[in-house]
Amino acid sequence: MPDADTAEIAERIGRAALAAGLRVAVAESLTSGAVASALGAATEASSWFAGGVVAYAADVKFKVLDVDPGPVVTPRCAAQLARGVARLLGADVAVAVTGVGGPEPDEGHPAGTVYTAVHYPSTEQVRHNVFAGDPAQVVAQATFDALQMLHDLVAA
Repeated sequence: MPDADTAEIAERIGRAALAAGLRVAVAESLTSGAVASALGAATEASSWFAGGVVAYAADVKFKVLDVDPGPVVTPRCAAQLARGVARLLGADVAVAVTGVGGPEPDEGHPAGTVYTAVHYPSTEQVRHNVFAGDPAQVVAQATFDALQMLHDLVAA
């Protein structure tokens, strides 16, 4: 996805979060902070963006964000990451991304497999995608998808 699209959706998330009085957090694995970076660059981010946790290693997911030990390329892991970071950072809404950036498969999943979750006290959604491309392209697509899911939640 083009950087301009990522920046624009982050701006829309910020406007919606401000209007609704929501505090936003992110938990990232394969995107390594790309989602947080986009949100942090948005207008007035200090008013609505709590921050994020880059939990790349499995043990960090387990110890810091209370993900159940086991496979981490799962919808369960994505949902637990979102819940865990919301609790840890005192956020109203959170988005989380986990998956296989590539170029090799992992945990029996092909490169490009991504699970994205959004958490809000009244709802939780998890989406599964398989993105094409090299690792950088997978990260870019996963970042945009996470921002889109977050936008859809906060703008509702």
